[in-house]
Amino acid sequence: MENGQKFTIIGLEITYTKEKVAGILSGLDEHVKMILRYHLSFDFAFMAGVYPGISALCMMARGKLTGAGIRKILIAFALFQIVAWGCDIYENCCLLKWIINPAIGNEFSFYHFMVTAKWIIALSGALLAIPLALRKRTALKKV
Repeated sequence: MENGQKFTIIGLEITYTKEKVAGILSGLDEHVKMILRYHLSFDFAFMAGVYPGISALCMMARGKLTGAGIRKILIAFALFQIVAWGCDIYENCCLLKWIINPAIGNEFSFYHFMVTAKWIIALSGALLAIPLALRKRTALKKV
């Protein structure tokens, strides 16, 4: 907590300004800093399941479809999960660095770009793949 004020991880990622993030991180007591560091450290392990999982869903959905266009889109989203994963790693590294030293430099705009890219890529892939992966397999046409 920042001087008794609550904050959210989503706020730190997306909605809070640079000044607010710096203010929150500089006002944390050691106990809360430790919890936030644990949360961010656990997130690295969580990432190892989420992004490959979304890729797998994209590939499962791709295997059930015959249309070349949608199959290409699904493989692109499966491969783009590597980019989303990299964005998430960058995000956590920034937050961990800022917990130690809340003086946030000029990288805040790039940080927000990376967080936004992560969410767009991951959610788009999942929201496209899940309903398609749950469909019954379309019969493959013989060529």
